[in-house]
Order: sequence, then C-alpha cells, then structure tokens
Amino acid sequence: MVAIRFGGHRNRLIGRAGSSDVDKLNCPMAVRQELLEILVCPVDKAQLVLKEDGSGLKCTECKRVYPVRDDIPIMLIDQATVEP
Repeated sequence: MVAIRFGGHRNRLIGRAGSSDVDKLNCPMAVRQELLEILVCPVDKAQLVLKEDGSGLKCTECKRVYPVRDDIPIMLIDQATVEP
C-alpha cells in the first residue's frame, strides 16, 4: 500500500493497481496447496506450514517464518523472523 497526498486533501491508501479497497488489508493471504508441497525452508530444507492467519510460512524445524506478501511467499533468509 502507498500513501499519497493530493494537494490539500487527506492522505489515502491505494493498492498497487490503483484500487482503494482498504478491506483487502483484513483478508488473509492464500498460498496454493501445490506450492506448499514443493516449497522448503532455504536454511535446513524442512517442510513449511502456512500460519493460521495466512501471514507467513513457518519452518517445522528452525521455526523461521517467511512472510507472504500479495499471495507470494518471500523465501529470503534475511526477511524471515524466528518464532518459538
């Protein structure tokens, strides 16, 4: 999302395609089951599971959580967080 200022008007959030649907922020992201079956953790090659809120993929071994943005898993080690 991007905040844009139009002259003296209030800031408003717009999506990348230019839509102003702020409701999309509340929708959980979806990752297809076929993709989950082939993705593995880049650190230890263990299985990943989708978090309940759909916000990321969690490694079953090292507990790193890779974020999901716009339905795309970000499988970069430096973008991952570690959860207990």
